[in-house]
Amino acid sequence: MTAQSVQTPPSLTTVFPGGPRLLADIGGTNARFALETAPGRIEAIEVLACAAYPTLAAALVAYLASPTVAQAGVTGIRNGAIAIANPVTGDMVRMTNHHWAFSIEALRREVNFDTLVVVNDFTALASSLPQLSATQKHQVGGGAGVPGTPLGLIGAGTGLGVSGLIPGKDGWTALLSEGGHVTFSPANPTEVAILQYAWKEFEHVSAERLMSGAGIELIYRALADHGDLPAEKLSAADISRRALAGECSLCDEVIEAFCCMLGTIAGNIAVTLGAQGGIYIGGGIVPKLGERFDRSGFRARFEAKGRFNKYLAAVPTWVITAEYPAFVGVSAILSERLASV
Repeated sequence: MTAQSVQTPPSLTTVFPGGPRLLADIGGTNARFALETAPGRIEAIEVLACAAYPTLAAALVAYLASPTVAQAGVTGIRNGAIAIANPVTGDMVRMTNHHWAFSIEALRREVNFDTLVVVNDFTALASSLPQLSATQKHQVGGGAGVPGTPLGLIGAGTGLGVSGLIPGKDGWTALLSEGGHVTFSPANPTEVAILQYAWKEFEHVSAERLMSGAGIELIYRALADHGDLPAEKLSAADISRRALAGECSLCDEVIEAFCCMLGTIAGNIAVTLGAQGGIYIGGGIVPKLGERFDRSGFRARFEAKGRFNKYLAAVPTWVITAEYPAFVGVSAILSERLASV
């Protein structure tokens, strides 16, 4: 992918004492890399396919040796931070939705960094939420955020990420959550049928099994089976494209079910965290649905919590439209780590 930069106000641009920093956002499908050459100035962005590299180290080394980095005139990078779609509970990281596994310390030594921070990708994305401008998010439905209250975060892509920000006297604390793996809970007879179909393939049906790219394909198969309809072998991208183009009523039914299910789970997060500041929706799927998501049953389902309907009606829901928000969050985490060294 052609190199890009994230524009920031000139007042933020001063040279880092420790030199440029590497930032990375690693998902199950794509590995995104960038350089932060000064506070708030993120450039030389490259997106590499995870499947094209045997290890994360190989992808990282390829990026550092790429023409993009050379053209930026950057050498001798000593500090970096990686957001990854996986739990990070110790030195060893084994990805859930890809085959990469690595030791953080071994990777640090291999690329010759002084500091390498690795955090969950949705922890990093959560850290970016207070920095998002009005043009980097799109509100769906009503409600207004209450200042100084928790924020919730959910995002469907290769998997389902969940996090949140909790306010404190010294700022925000990002949650180290794996909430995408909670048990899926159906909200109507159709979703019961989807769950029963999914049980044929999985002993435990988590929210992620359905709220993901593979989940869209699973919902498609389940609804075809439920309606006694022929099912083609379609990818999630094919299903979404046909639905958005109005070419397939079954595909549109799949997208509608996906949006409604996501509304239920987002509402669960809101009441669990007391996220009166709002719920933010990231990931690779929802932002691409555009207006179709706006007119889906997402918001109605989000508010459908019986006696807590009015409570949720006051909570805003936002789709994150910023292209690379995780870089902003992982940059803040790295800055905090370096400041404490």
